[in-house]
Parts: sequence; C-alpha cells; structure tokens
Amino acid sequence: MPRRPPRRSRWRWHWLRRSLTVLLGLPVTLLLGIAAVLWWSVPRIGDASIPGLSAPVSVTLDADGVPRIRARTEQDAAAALGWLHARDRMFQMDLMRRGASGRLSEIAGASTLRIDRLTRTLGLERAAEASLSALSPETRAILDAYARGVNAWIGARRRLAAPEFLLLGPPEPWRPVDSLLWGKVMGLALGGNYRTELGRLRLSAALPPERLRELWPEDRQAGRPEASLLPFPNPAAPFAAASNIWAVDGRHSATGAPLLASDPHLGYAFPPAFYLARIEVAGHVVAGATAPGVPLVLIGHNGRIAWGFTTTQADSEDLFIERLTPDGGYETPDGPRPFVTREEVIQVRGADPVHLTVRETRHGPVISDIESLPLSPGTVVAAAIAALAPGDTAAEGLLDLTRAGDVAAAGIAAAKITVPVQNLVVADRERIALLVTGRIPIRRAGDGAMPAPGHDGSHDWLGFATGNALPRIVAPASGRIVNANERVAPPDFPVFLGRDWFGDWRARRIRQMLDTKERHELADFAAMQMDVQSLLAADLLPAMTAIPDPGGTAGEALALLRGWTGAMTPEAPQPLIFNAWLGNFVAAVLRRAGVADGVGETTGEFARFVLGDGGGTWCGGDCGPLLSASLTATVGQLAARLGGEPRLWRWDRLHVATFAHPILRFVPGLGRLIGARVPVGGDFSTVNRQGFRGGDFTAIHGASFRAVFDLSDLDRSTFVIGPGQSGHPLSAHASDFAERWRTNTMVTLGPETPGGTEFTLNPRD
Repeated sequence: MPRRPPRRSRWRWHWLRRSLTVLLGLPVTLLLGIAAVLWWSVPRIGDASIPGLSAPVSVTLDADGVPRIRARTEQDAAAALGWLHARDRMFQMDLMRRGASGRLSEIAGASTLRIDRLTRTLGLERAAEASLSALSPETRAILDAYARGVNAWIGARRRLAAPEFLLLGPPEPWRPVDSLLWGKVMGLALGGNYRTELGRLRLSAALPPERLRELWPEDRQAGRPEASLLPFPNPAAPFAAASNIWAVDGRHSATGAPLLASDPHLGYAFPPAFYLARIEVAGHVVAGATAPGVPLVLIGHNGRIAWGFTTTQADSEDLFIERLTPDGGYETPDGPRPFVTREEVIQVRGADPVHLTVRETRHGPVISDIESLPLSPGTVVAAAIAALAPGDTAAEGLLDLTRAGDVAAAGIAAAKITVPVQNLVVADRERIALLVTGRIPIRRAGDGAMPAPGHDGSHDWLGFATGNALPRIVAPASGRIVNANERVAPPDFPVFLGRDWFGDWRARRIRQMLDTKERHELADFAAMQMDVQSLLAADLLPAMTAIPDPGGTAGEALALLRGWTGAMTPEAPQPLIFNAWLGNFVAAVLRRAGVADGVGETTGEFARFVLGDGGGTWCGGDCGPLLSASLTATVGQLAARLGGEPRLWRWDRLHVATFAHPILRFVPGLGRLIGARVPVGGDFSTVNRQGFRGGDFTAIHGASFRAVFDLSDLDRSTFVIGPGQSGHPLSAHASDFAERWRTNTMVTLGPETPGGTEFTLNPRD
C-alpha cells in the first residue's frame, strides 16, 4: 500500500490550498464587486420626480437614447432637460464648471495648475456671477428650473450620478451660475486672439520687426473676401475654432423652400460636446443640439426657423503693456493708479494649496504674472476680453432665438447674443440670412495684432459695436450663403473686425459643390459635409512636386503625388505623404529661421505664403532643397512605421478620429477601452474637417455634430453626433453613433419614436 503523508504534512497542504484559494479569490471578488457597482451606476429607464414642476413631464427615449420631452411650460421642459443632461453627462458637466472656475486641481492634482491659474486670473466665475445678476426674471427662471432638474438627479444618485464619482465623491449641487460658465468658456475658446498676440510677442524676441512683418503681411488682396491673413502657425493656439455653414433659398432647393447645413468644429472628446434632444411645450417645438450644462437648444430648429453658427474669427481681445510706478501701481492717462487685487486659493489634490494674487488694471487682469513673456523691465501685460465684459445678455438672446418665428425676429435675438462673436446663419420658409453676433471692440487706434501701450490711452477701447453695426446679409441676390470662417465682410467695412482670417479652401469647395446643381436636396447637403477634396493641396502641389525626382522610396512617394487631385480619401497613401511632408517642410523652414517648431493647424497658410511670396526670405531664395530634404526625411519616417512600399500606405492607418475620456485616457490600458476610435479621411483643409496636431496624425478636432435642415418640413431635418449620447462607458449609447458619424448616416428628431421607451418626470414638493 502507498504510504500516506504525515498528518502534519496533510494539514499544511490543506492550509496552503485554502490560502491560495482565498488569495486568488480576493482579486476576483474585488473585480466582480467593482463591476457590479459600475453596472449599477448605468442609468436605468423609469419614472422619477423633480421639485417645482407644474405638471408631469413625458419623456420618450428613442432607440439611440435621444429624448423627446413634452412639457406644460418652458420651465418644466428646462427642468426635464437638466435631469436628462445629468443622467447622461453629469461628470462632463462637473468637469466643465471645474475648469471654468479654476478647480480642476482639486481632482487632478498639480498637472492642471496652469489651467486653474489662468481661469482664476481671468475671473470666469466672477464674470458669470455678474451676468446672472443682470438677467431678466424670465431667463433666470429657466436657469433655476434647469438647476432643479440637475439636482434632482444628483440627490437621488449621489456617488452613482456618474461612474467617475465613485472615486471622487458625489458632485456638488448645480447652480444657475454654472450654466453661464459654459458661455464664458466658449467665449474664450472661440475668441482666442490674445493667445495669438502672445505668440507674436514671444516671436518678437527672436525675430526682427521686418521678419515679423513678412509673417503677417498687410492685406494685399483687399478686394478678395477670402483673403488669407494668418500665415504663421501659432504654437500658443494649435487649434483655432472653426465650422462650416451654408444655406440656399427656395430657388436652389428641390422643394422650393430653403435648406441649411451646419457642422461646428470642436475638439473630439468622450462624451462629445453636444447632446441631441427634441422639446415640445404647448405645441411649440425646438429640436437639435444642446450642450450639457445649458438649458437651451444651441443649434437647431423650432418648427418655423432653423439656425447654426460658425466662428467669425473677429478680434475681440487685446493685450496692453502697462508701465509700473515706483509705488507699486501702474500708469494711466490720468496719472498713477493702484492695482485692484484679489486673493485666490487653489486646492490641489495630494499637495498643499496654492495661493495666487491676481492684479487687475483698468484694461483687465495682469496675465504676465502667470505667463513667462519677453517684457521690458518695469512693465506687465493685461488682457482686455470682450467675452468677460459686463452686460452679457447671451442667455436671453439664445432663449429669444429659440422662440423666433422668422428671420426678422432672429435678427432681434441675435443682437442680444453678446458672447461669443459668431456668424449666425438662419433660415425661415422664405429667406436666409447671416447675422454676426457678439461685441466687437471699437479701438481708438491699432489693429490688435500686437500688445499695445496701455499707459497713454492711445489704443483704448471706446465701446463695442453690436447688432446692426456688425455684418448682416439678408436674402442675398445669389440665393446662397456660405461661410467656413473666411472673412465675413470686406476690408473697408465700417467696423474693424480683425486682420487674421482663415484660408478660403473650405468655403471655395462648398461653393464649387453648390455650383454643380441648380436645385439641391437634403441628401446633397449631407453628402457635401463628407467631402474630402482639399483645395489647399491643389494649391500647394505644383510647387511641392516640381523638385527633381530623388529616386528610391522617396521617388516613389513623389510619383504618387504627381497627378493626385488632393482628395484626402482614407484608403489612399497620398494624403499621408502630403500632410507628413508639409509638416516636415514647415518645421524645416522654421528651424532655418531660428524659430522653435510651432506646426499647428495654420501650417497650410504659412506654406502657401512661403512657397509663394515668402520663399526668397524663408527658404534662402529657393525652397527646392528644403522640400527635397524634408521629403526624404518624411519617407524615412513613414517607412519605419508602415513599411517600405508607399503605394501600400493608407491615410486611415494613422489618421484615426479619437474620442477620448478627458481623464481616464491617461490611465494605461484603460484609455483605449473608453470612448471611440474611428478611421477617417479628410484633414484640416477639407469640408469634412479632421484636424490633427504636428506629426501625430490622430484626428482630434472637427465636426462632432452635423445637421441639415429642410425648411419645407423641419421634421425631415437630419442630425448626427459622435460617438454617442451617453457619457457612461458601459451604456449602450456611449458609442453607438460612431459608425453613423463616420458615414454621416443621420437621424431625424420628429415626434415619432419607433421602439422608444416612455417614462414620466413627476412633480415633487
């Protein structure tokens, strides 16, 4: 018989086996527990209650998670929208208000201190509080109702309000002023000129004045509305805000009623910037894109009109160089004046609080206290920003826009939209119009291109131009309106709008496509939004491909570009070769000039300038050698990544639209599991705009929302967002729009919701 092991050995083996089972089981149990909690945090569909409702609100979620809200009053609808926004996007909303109020470091640590210092210095929250106090009771009631809806969700869910709060703790209650913070953020993001001035100021330390004048030439194409006056890639702002919009009246549509297409361009994120919704109040409908945190439809229709926005690129921000006085103040035309100061305390996760003293001048806050700038001794730089000036009535203007019955009423509402400066394109059943919103500074002197002297009042703002003083085009004789951020008014317009304008490639391409048919249908406009033909590439290719054939792999790449039309199709190698070569060429030109690389989205503007008038200075008389050397370097880089046969390269191997979580994307192994990655064509110069940064071809900026409006029947209007309605990674609606966004397979927001699920939001005392 086999000999049995001693009892003690059996006991030890039994103990070891049990211990291993427990040790191995603990992680599994922990993971299962975490998974259960995360799954429990996924929003479920069911009745709920909100304080202050005047009557029950019916909500139907369609198969894509898009709500139809039916309410008795506008306040009830706002409360329901707040509850839905919180249900699907609460962490996004909390992150927005933290960023705008300078409180990101409370959850993210020292990595976000630079952002918090900036927003505290600029005083976005203080500006929002001032705007709130000046609102009409009616608009304030809408904001109050929206906050009640958000807080009803927070109160019922606490840490389960969004999965991120499981680690961070429950979100703070939502305040009406938090909704206005969104407008301040957009005012800064869509203004941004002071960042361009900072870039120029920094370059002034490296380049003599005559070279700077070559970088930013005077307008030598004054008679051309599409003149390009932003040739230099600004490292301080690699992504300028952009958008496409166009409209035709009934003479150019198959139905005899206007058509309008809108696709605003913002940074890609998970979840996206927009949230689709349809709202009905006592027979009045408004449908389209909302922004979580805001109780209004921002781009959409109301059954009678449709509207959308593009960025005007107007200059609504200036920097002033202030002279210091021996007593610690600064000089003004009326003599020395003390700074107005305030103390800010920034809480930092995992570190001691940071104390910040903010100094303010008569022009605005001193930003050189937080920015390293090449300044003369005894000077500081202050920022004047129209978006943060008192008297902001944007919330009331947007509310009035959602109620407007025709183009004329929309024009009255547009005059109240003080922030930001935008091109509002609107259509009713008879007319189309472009109306510039916002406030443009009226300067005593200067063009706002560089920081101006602040001590003598020579460049002070004398007030603002608004409303009818800004460009307005109503019922144009051509029956068409197109804008893709190019100049919106001629250079001799009575109000100086600015001097830095986008290239005209997207606008020219839209006009080309409109010219192909006398009458267009809704589907034609949707197809135009996906166009990837680059007129920039067509402009630059003759000069770029005129170099001698270098032979070898570089010669194969050059041969592929010769005869190429500039179509940025995803499966082709040419878009990859062109964009990589263009970036390397511009970087080489900048290095030759002794300027640090600053290749951003305005690379194309600079390249067209250099390959045209600027070659003599920037390339040393002949750009050929730099083009040849940069092509060889480009092909070597791409071959190392994709192999040595250029004909087998594909643009969409590297050009992938990435919708990433703002925080979890930095967690190894987790970032790629959350959000969406979509291979795409296009680039920053195409109508289907897919912006990328430098040598990383990942698409991170473009149209996360698209819409086409049919004024013959606005319920036929079509919409899409990317990647989905929900911000919860485990939700079925987190990324279910991603493929439809890629192909622009759009949805309607009519009253019918086949397969929808209805629930009720009930009043609660």
